[in-house]
Amino acid sequence: MKKLLLAACASAVWASSFAQNPVVYEFSFPNIKHHEAEITMKLSAVPAGPLKVRMSRSSPGRYATHEFGKNVYNVKAFDGKGTPIKIDKVEGDVYTVPAHGADVKITYTLFGNWTDGTYVGLDESHAHLNMPGTLMWAYGFDKRPIRIHFNELKANNWRVATQLKPEGNNTYSGPDLQYVMDSPTELADYKENSWEVTNPDGRKQAIHLTIHSVDGQNVIDNFSKMLQRLVQEEMAVFGKLPNYDYGNYTFLDDVYPTVSGDGMEHRNSTCIVQPAAKIEGNEKRLLGTFAHEYFHSWNVERIRPKTLEPFNFEHANMSNELWLAEGFTQYYGGLLLERAGFDTPEDFYRSAAGLVNSILNTPGGTKYSAIDNSRYAVFADAGVAVDATNKNNMFLSYYTYGGATALALDLQLRSRFNLTLDDFMRRMWVAHPDVSKPYTVADAQTELAALTKDAKFANGFFQEFIYGSGKHDYAAWLDKAGLVLRPARPNVAWAGRIAAQGGRFSEGGSRGAGKGLVIAASTTFGTPVYKAGLDAGDVITAVDGNSIADEAAFNSAIKDKKPGDRVEVTYSNRTGEHKTSIRLEDDPLLEIVTYEKAGKMPSASQLALRNNWLSTKVN
Repeated sequence: MKKLLLAACASAVWASSFAQNPVVYEFSFPNIKHHEAEITMKLSAVPAGPLKVRMSRSSPGRYATHEFGKNVYNVKAFDGKGTPIKIDKVEGDVYTVPAHGADVKITYTLFGNWTDGTYVGLDESHAHLNMPGTLMWAYGFDKRPIRIHFNELKANNWRVATQLKPEGNNTYSGPDLQYVMDSPTELADYKENSWEVTNPDGRKQAIHLTIHSVDGQNVIDNFSKMLQRLVQEEMAVFGKLPNYDYGNYTFLDDVYPTVSGDGMEHRNSTCIVQPAAKIEGNEKRLLGTFAHEYFHSWNVERIRPKTLEPFNFEHANMSNELWLAEGFTQYYGGLLLERAGFDTPEDFYRSAAGLVNSILNTPGGTKYSAIDNSRYAVFADAGVAVDATNKNNMFLSYYTYGGATALALDLQLRSRFNLTLDDFMRRMWVAHPDVSKPYTVADAQTELAALTKDAKFANGFFQEFIYGSGKHDYAAWLDKAGLVLRPARPNVAWAGRIAAQGGRFSEGGSRGAGKGLVIAASTTFGTPVYKAGLDAGDVITAVDGNSIADEAAFNSAIKDKKPGDRVEVTYSNRTGEHKTSIRLEDDPLLEIVTYEKAGKMPSASQLALRNNWLSTKVN
């Protein structure tokens, strides 16, 4: 007992020391027109021995690595008196200070000209700061509190939008490195609308909508009313809001035509970047990102996969659970827009059909498991590669894979157990309420078994559809709601889906090249062009003896054909000119329609299930 008491006292002293010696950052923007910020990091009570500092390579909400160190330069070190001391660059994003005193100051220049949820955007209109792309950090200091001071706010007519705690005098704080790195910050002349939400226990919390756009305040206020309705619908799934740190949740929205579209969830905020001219006239379209990202306020930020906790800023966390963390969130994004009245049921059916098509009609969906596809996120989530990949044939986004899985599970819970996916999400939150109790795939199976009181069902579901690559009978489960899954383009001949932009096959990315149609990437396993032996690097020059110059000519050559017909294709590559035959097939694209649209009469039980599924849950 005495030893435990002494250890507790020592721990308290250590924590007190941390609190008295925070890591302090200071920002200045003397060259903002050229996308630069000057940043100072001050460290005190630095232990003896070499000091190691670095930039991150990964960011919360992203699952692939990103080389933030490439945009940091002019790195210098000083002692407590301001005298320069030696600092060595030992890796591309890692530095060491071999000799120093108790106080060390590191200064550097940060370049940022890419506004999205991952990187940094600096210009005269704003400083858009994703913290892993912004802050250098020191090893061994990750548990210390952090203070950040922003200079020149008034000169730039900027205010600060962030989940960090305001300390006054343009200074903000966070309890440790994990929290601050999860705290995007926007410095801008933004417009704001805030409101309070009361939880069933009477706790009031403030939600802030901050938007950096050209819209007037009236537009922001009207959009805020829409968002308030959506927040109510999302809250109804779980029964209450999370207890947000400092009693606040902040939407940071940046809207401008040249930004890079993105949405990135964080513990008490979300960073949304939308490439549009303005909010006005685009409200419904832009609201979709809010629907997805706010659901993460529960799913991911509280119901947290163990594989993401703690977050590693040196490399990507590989996760087995993204099919649930991101995929179930994707499903709910569309469902909640419909429940809140912003989408029609038909809008939701189209969204659901997209999920079903993805999992039934792609190799990543048919050949690989939910866990396989989740693990590939370390390469796929906005990861950068200059060499070709074969993703067409071995990866399906965990967003759509998980969304399709959520759709099937929701319908099975409703028709077999008189339960819902809402019930499952609430149970997951009770069992795994925060990052202190993250979950594994096995934990999710345990909660499904407890919810349904059917361990055999839960085990079969996970073995076949999560660990394995089995596919649900979507037609049968949709039928329970009086919905029909059917071919969207019956009796239409198909050689392979053609993407809508750029003259590219979605299988392979083909493009016109003057003397033929170039297939620029891997064709997709199982499609007619794949079976015909065509692949990346092949140039289609003729179909049935008629010259082909581009995608339009190829489409024209097959538009009057029927499934089962063959077309003779002449193509060339580095080995010379060749001929092959493409046997056209039925277009596999599926659609979901109501019994009524299909000329059938739904039963009372089918209508009841459908209406309960899609109706608002807000009292």
